[in-house]
Amino acid sequence: MILSLLFAAATLVKAGALSGTLLVPDAKEPVPVVLLIAGSGPTDRDGNNPAMHNDALKMLATDFAMNGIASLRYDKRGIAESASAATKESDLRFETYIDDAVAWCNQLHEKRFSGVVIVGHSEGSLIGMIAAKKCGAAGFISLEGAGFPAADILRTQLKTRLPEDLNAKSEAILKSLEAGKTVDDTPPQLAALYRPSVQPYLISWFRYDPAKEIAALKIPVLIIQGTTDVQVSSDDAKRLAAANPKAKLVTIEGMNHILKMVSGDLKAQIPSYGDPKLQLSEKLTPELVQFVRSATK
Repeated sequence: MILSLLFAAATLVKAGALSGTLLVPDAKEPVPVVLLIAGSGPTDRDGNNPAMHNDALKMLATDFAMNGIASLRYDKRGIAESASAATKESDLRFETYIDDAVAWCNQLHEKRFSGVVIVGHSEGSLIGMIAAKKCGAAGFISLEGAGFPAADILRTQLKTRLPEDLNAKSEAILKSLEAGKTVDDTPPQLAALYRPSVQPYLISWFRYDPAKEIAALKIPVLIIQGTTDVQVSSDDAKRLAAANPKAKLVTIEGMNHILKMVSGDLKAQIPSYGDPKLQLSEKLTPELVQFVRSATK
């Protein structure tokens, strides 16, 4: 199959432009297109960041193209070729990322595409499900997406990692942020997590419950969860599926958070995050392709 590789950039903020890669299969008729949204942290359009290089999203885009489906993946603001669009940390909000995804999605509503399906990976799942409703997407796919509010996830993680006294202080901070109130007296041990400049972002993020957001979708929904994901559990996927009874839940045995076949052993997991030669699960692409084609008929 002949592929046409195009680079698309949209001026979405005054600070600069967001850059992405549009991969379109050679076809005479309109084809479906997916918008790939990366996970948390400084993750670029290919699913990589300075600490790991696995090319998961790049591989996914290639798989879509080989199956006659176009894709757009992009660098988040402040990352890689979207560096010029960086937002001051104290001004950043979770809605900023939602608005960016909506802007990209709106660009894809054109006659060469038969419909847009949003695919959100990890944190990109929550961003994607909200954006899908705002931009009129034909379908939504959650890839290893969290099913619980961010504050609850942090609460669970910190409970096992912090001493009792420090955990109590963390809990007080979380409750304040959940109530929309910033905190001035953050303990030095928790400063990296609750620094003043990031608190407004956390407040905006904590407002969203993935289960409530996915329940609001009236379009076809696919939820994909790997059994060896050490970051997001099957409980997350089940909670999402329970919230939207019409959604299809697919569990892939042996697939980890970055969509590759790796055992649940942590020693095996860590190297996989930095191995671009390790291929995606063979069971993943067929499920995605079937869903996208059905949603965009």
